[in-house]
Amino acid sequence: MEFKLKNDLGTVYISEEVMLKIVGYAALECYGIVAMSSKRAKDGIVEWLGRENLSKGVQIREVDGKLDVDLYIIVEYGISVTAVCNAIKEVVKYKLESMTGVEVRNVNINVEGIRI
Repeated sequence: MEFKLKNDLGTVYISEEVMLKIVGYAALECYGIVAMSSKRAKDGIVEWLGRENLSKGVQIREVDGKLDVDLYIIVEYGISVTAVCNAIKEVVKYKLESMTGVEVRNVNINVEGIRI
């Protein structure tokens, strides 16, 4: 999937992989997040993803010209999960909109585990 941004001078195409990496790096900047997780943690097995695989812990989809973002994360033990998730939502929305110009509708966060 490619995202198109049109203006008076022409069209800019942004690949999905670029969008996924922007979201992943923005999320990792937030205090309290330890790592991104794979989306298959339902089996009880959580795969921690390094910086080279950030896009596997993120899903994006376009709905009515806006983006919905799903994040799969692991948080640090002892920190308010609610506070971490609220911070991630704000940072991801701001970074994605300011860097790409695409409007973000929702940021959904799935906490797949904690690090003790």
